[in-house]
Amino acid sequence: MKQIKYIIVAMFMATGFIAEAQDKTKNQFGLVYGDAIKENLKGKVNIHPVSYKLNGIDIAANVYTPANYDPSKKYPAVIVAHPNGGIKEQTAGLYAQLLAEAGYITIAADAAYQGASGGEPRHTDKPQFRTEDIHGMADYITGYAGVDLTRVGALGICGGGGYTLKAAQSDKRLKAVATLSMFNSGEVRRNGFQNSQLNTIEQRLKQASDARAQEASGGEIKYSGVASITDEEIAKTTTDLYREGYEYYYRTHAHPNSTFLYTTSSLMDLMTWDATDGIELIDQSLLMLAGSKADTKYMTDEAFPKAKNAKNKELFLIDGATHIETYWKKDYVAKAVEKLAAFYQKNLH
Repeated sequence: MKQIKYIIVAMFMATGFIAEAQDKTKNQFGLVYGDAIKENLKGKVNIHPVSYKLNGIDIAANVYTPANYDPSKKYPAVIVAHPNGGIKEQTAGLYAQLLAEAGYITIAADAAYQGASGGEPRHTDKPQFRTEDIHGMADYITGYAGVDLTRVGALGICGGGGYTLKAAQSDKRLKAVATLSMFNSGEVRRNGFQNSQLNTIEQRLKQASDARAQEASGGEIKYSGVASITDEEIAKTTTDLYREGYEYYYRTHAHPNSTFLYTTSSLMDLMTWDATDGIELIDQSLLMLAGSKADTKYMTDEAFPKAKNAKNKELFLIDGATHIETYWKKDYVAKAVEKLAAFYQKNLH
């Protein structure tokens, strides 16, 4: 453990990790997180843009390989699932890059219908598709040169965390499962954030049904969510998750492929889904991380005890962090990566 801690701390000191976002116009890979790879250099972590088919849809992904990667050797691998509205060039890429620094081959892919991946209508956000995206990343990375098929783990961030919990129930290729700032998309779309919309569930299901009927008849596709926002509107947002989320996605780490919009008809699937349904099927090692000050922490607190058959189960709080701060803030990311590296080293053996 001491050795792992030293490696991670030294890594952050050596790279001069930048908390602020990186200007994507100066990055040939479109990465917008701080201290992102600018070019592939011999002896360093490298990034490899790849594409593959998943159920007939073109998926865009980035694979990160460790320093001095040798395809004739065997490495553990980690699949990274991005947040709702997020893409591979943001926090999913940051964690993929840092885990590659710790010796893992990692992959971060844009969800089908989102980001640079294919699929129509755009911004469709159905749980079964997001779960299939994780299975698809496992399909691809297990065929990548140097990956040890017996040592594949998963990391899901925010909404990707909820979908990773679901994927791990059936996908036993995933030997060690971790979530960061887990967001149960079904629960929130159904009940509202912090159960604020319990009185309008049936009304919103009717709106989703009407939106699907309009799509089916060839009409305009309806979208829910936020397309753009003013500084004044951000300042007036009362919840940390959404205020800081708007700043992250629309200001500091903005990327043209990232959006808060999703098809209204997707709510028919989202609102009847829950990340914790069947969670007792997870028998792999499980680590759930959350910021101690995150207003989304209640979702991790709900899910953790339900995963009663998980091995080596641990809930780890990042002291002082809010949900969005775990995406980018130097100290909190360092603590998360240190814990993740120790977890994967212990359980991917």
